[in-house]
Amino acid sequence: MGLTERVWDAFARTIRLADKVEQLTATVAKQQHHIEDLTGRVIRLETALELALGSKRPKKLSGPSS
Repeated sequence: MGLTERVWDAFARTIRLADKVEQLTATVAKQQHHIEDLTGRVIRLETALELALGSKRPKKLSGPSS
């Protein structure tokens, strides 16, 4: 393998690596968006659960005890 072939191979590997990095960056950004969406959904579910549990609690009447 001559010097020219090794240099050409190094360039080709660098280009393939750059493509993989770009694909990985896009995948990570998509996953981050998905995680943020799921986090918002969990927060809304927690809020709904807290409100539902809070409305089911019996209310104590204040007044003189017998």
